[in-house]
Amino acid sequence: MTNTLILISFFVYTLIISLLLHRFFVIRAERYKIKKANVSAERWSSQTKPILGGITFYVIFIFSVLNYFAFFNIEALLKPEILGMILAVTVAFLMGLADDMLNTPPGFKFFFQIICGIILIYSDVYIQVFESQTLNYLLTIFWVIGIMNSLNMLDNMDAITTSVSSTILLGVIFILSFTQPVSGVFLMLTLGVLASLLSFLYYNWNPSKMYMGDNGSQFLGAFVAIVGIKVFWNTPAASGHSLLYPFMLTFLAFVVPISDTTTVTINRLMRGQSPFVGGRDHTTHHLSYFGFPDRKVALILLTTNLLFVSLSVILIVKPGWIPISPWYIAAVAFIVLVTLYSITKISRPQK
Repeated sequence: MTNTLILISFFVYTLIISLLLHRFFVIRAERYKIKKANVSAERWSSQTKPILGGITFYVIFIFSVLNYFAFFNIEALLKPEILGMILAVTVAFLMGLADDMLNTPPGFKFFFQIICGIILIYSDVYIQVFESQTLNYLLTIFWVIGIMNSLNMLDNMDAITTSVSSTILLGVIFILSFTQPVSGVFLMLTLGVLASLLSFLYYNWNPSKMYMGDNGSQFLGAFVAIVGIKVFWNTPAASGHSLLYPFMLTFLAFVVPISDTTTVTINRLMRGQSPFVGGRDHTTHHLSYFGFPDRKVALILLTTNLLFVSLSVILIVKPGWIPISPWYIAAVAFIVLVTLYSITKISRPQK
């Protein structure tokens, strides 16, 4: 059996297993009343739905690690960068699960997000764009904290974080397929996490039956931050370009979460509020206030991020296919950010 056929088979049966796991947790969560501790927290719809989507994400991630060992070899899994990834996402998952069960303070999450960044740096997984290692380390920690919080904040409406993260992971898979060996461990792990996300979308699409919870968004934020470092920040395609080129490639792939987090942060600081306090002031909410139903909001943001992820992938894998300057594309992505921000200024909650 060829490596490609192994990966295709792995993706199919992992998709089926994760779908069954999600179904199991939906049924069992109702029986054992496993729901979010802080039911008064801000969310677009009911806080009383099961919040166990992230458990399947993590289980499938570990399942993917074991499958790599079974089909390929254990030596790759013992590399510091892989061990660091496993430890970082485990810390993120457990921290998110603790927050779901105990309603921990923001400082608790912030501390462990920093720990995740430090683990990655010590595992030699860090952004390499500056000559100064200190700046690289600081940017890495900022990136890890930022994406973990960004995906957590974006998980405020059905299917948003799930679908947007899926577009990013799909881009990662395309890049790894063209630039790494087919038997690469990052490729197999990303396929497994994508399978768990796509199966979760069945239960998370509006009207959702289940949420991923902080256990899911924190795990996902850590994982996406890591593969983002691997394929967007540190891509060899940035060689020969300006210092800003990897920033641009990453911004394209993460345009929706970056736009939402930037918008919420600016608006809350202007109102004298903490950016980390929940509220119905996200770009998702304001698109709804603008008249779009929840499903259409999810489709708009999914399509937007998929478009710019695709462009980032092409610029990395086949840059000659795009006849215009990449900076024109970046300008359009920035216009998207400004547009989403502007909508929050002109739309108002419906009474």
